[in-house]
Amino acid sequence: MSTLPEASRRTVLRLLAGMPLLPVAGLAAGSTATAFGRTAFAATGGAAAAPRSVEFVAMSAPATAAAQATTTVGSSMVVTYADGKTQNFALGYEPLFITGDDLPDGKGGRVLAGGYVDINGKPIMDASGEKPVQFFSDCPDGCNMLMPMDAKVAGVKGNTVFAVVQFEYTTRDAADKDMYGRLPSPIAVLTLDQDPATGALKLVQYHNVDTSPVHGLWITCGASLSPWNTHLSSEEYEPDAPFARTDEQFRAFSQNLFGDPDKANPYHYGHLPEVKVNADGTGTITKHYCMGRISHELVQVMPDQRTVLMGDDATNGGLFMFIADKPADLSAGTLYAAKLAQRTGVDIDKGGSFDLTWVKLGHATSHEIRKLADTLTAADIVEVVKEDPKDASFTQIGFNGKAQWVRFKPGMEKAAAFLETHRWAPLQGATLALSKLEGVTVNAKDKTAYMAVSYIYKSMSDGKSGIKVDKIDAGAVYQLPMEGGRKDAAGNAIDSEWVPVHFSAVPALVGRDLAEPDAVGNTADVDLVANPDNVKFSERLRTLFVGEDSGNHVNNFLWAYEVDTGRLSRLLSCPAGAESTGLQAVDDVNGFAYIMSNFQHPGDWGKGLHDKVKAEVGPLIDANYRNRRAGGVGYIAGLPKPV
Repeated sequence: MSTLPEASRRTVLRLLAGMPLLPVAGLAAGSTATAFGRTAFAATGGAAAAPRSVEFVAMSAPATAAAQATTTVGSSMVVTYADGKTQNFALGYEPLFITGDDLPDGKGGRVLAGGYVDINGKPIMDASGEKPVQFFSDCPDGCNMLMPMDAKVAGVKGNTVFAVVQFEYTTRDAADKDMYGRLPSPIAVLTLDQDPATGALKLVQYHNVDTSPVHGLWITCGASLSPWNTHLSSEEYEPDAPFARTDEQFRAFSQNLFGDPDKANPYHYGHLPEVKVNADGTGTITKHYCMGRISHELVQVMPDQRTVLMGDDATNGGLFMFIADKPADLSAGTLYAAKLAQRTGVDIDKGGSFDLTWVKLGHATSHEIRKLADTLTAADIVEVVKEDPKDASFTQIGFNGKAQWVRFKPGMEKAAAFLETHRWAPLQGATLALSKLEGVTVNAKDKTAYMAVSYIYKSMSDGKSGIKVDKIDAGAVYQLPMEGGRKDAAGNAIDSEWVPVHFSAVPALVGRDLAEPDAVGNTADVDLVANPDNVKFSERLRTLFVGEDSGNHVNNFLWAYEVDTGRLSRLLSCPAGAESTGLQAVDDVNGFAYIMSNFQHPGDWGKGLHDKVKAEVGPLIDANYRNRRAGGVGYIAGLPKPV
């Protein structure tokens, strides 16, 4: 690499104004690497040379127990300048905290990171060990850094930056009993101190958002940043309302939240929460009831600030779209579900190829659906049986991978569409056959959305729901070109210029299952994406970032896929057994870019998958992450010095 003289950060940023590149923010002072700052990019002959292109250079999969037991980043970013010279920036990982840490609350006190509280804000205690302790999550998930605001928080010496992080669940209690879905999900606002010279971030305040106004939160998974600078959360795997009163998991959730196993209303969960951050680093939350009650993984709002494409992380899931009545306001709009028409014989072994028609399910306001949720029970809306009733008035559907028979009550069409969406949509002609449709993001310049299908199996491969492709346990990322001027299945105009018209896998992002495990234990090709989950697109870098939630890779990875070159690069490796979560590509915050990256449930040992590494890696995971009970929140950082 060429050794080049320095250029000031602001000079470089002016040069980059029209380029698809911003520097990745760097490591904190005192780290082994320094940050992008005044030495951000080099110049030739004392005058700044314009960057011409950027590419990522992949790291290898971790090969030692020490590397497998923590977050590792061995990748780099290469910038090529107009004069042909290049500069290599090594990347690293900078943690903000791990759950269970004792953090400042901004009021002179301390707060437990990822700690659970009940509807009254009191700590929920784990009494299963030697002494009661407050539960905290090992599963930080969706995370968004918000754009700079006019804010001043005590303790910030540089620029005030806010982030919101949510916690999906906790894996186990002190006695190793399964706790999935049995606790109300916390969500927190982080006040970060951004060094104006380096971009390095330091946590100065942790604020728990009060979720009692929205009845608490249920299994908050992925998240996205709205164009109007709010955190769009999620509630995954909506409680199955007709059977909730006998569901041990939901009753435990209700007990922990309300102190009463019968108090929680299943129709209050499975919706879209939105968090607004206030200037003092606190947050307020609203829950939108009019966007369909589905397995919200996360949503992506299109540039029109009205059209919303939604992930649906379920077996027998669907493609759902919401078009708001007004920009930047999700409190009213029209809900659609897609009908998939498979192209016969096309890419059957690569996830298939499908044309999309959109079925209108209904229009509603959040207020009117919330009133229905408050007053109706499942028995008021639908009858559901799990064995064939031999009654023609019932319709068979696929629901969470199994057959059910449903019959809706007369006059309950709106309640059915917005509160029993998974059961109502197939009766209206929509295709509910996708399996674990997870993250969603948008490449606005190319008018293309991307969606992760973590596993291609079950309802996608059994042919029972109108589509049939070859099973790929390692999954794939799909692309959805979007157009305007479209009509719905009834022939009515769809009021959006961002309507997906096709659904097919990105060839380079299709996983490959192995016939036999490799030497480490991986059951999918380690040099390809396996079980994609989080996806985020950077417009400036023209790069799709993909995080894994794999039951087929010993370590889950974070990847960069450069859409113009087709280059795929492994950027980061999570601790063994941990899922890559909290992904966000932030193009510009006060002149710095960030790739936010969390991990959850390290040491979640897959049967067979981790047999070859567990004995050596397990004790290291225990030492690093509170005996497998802590997850981490942080970001990828960049090193500016030429190497």
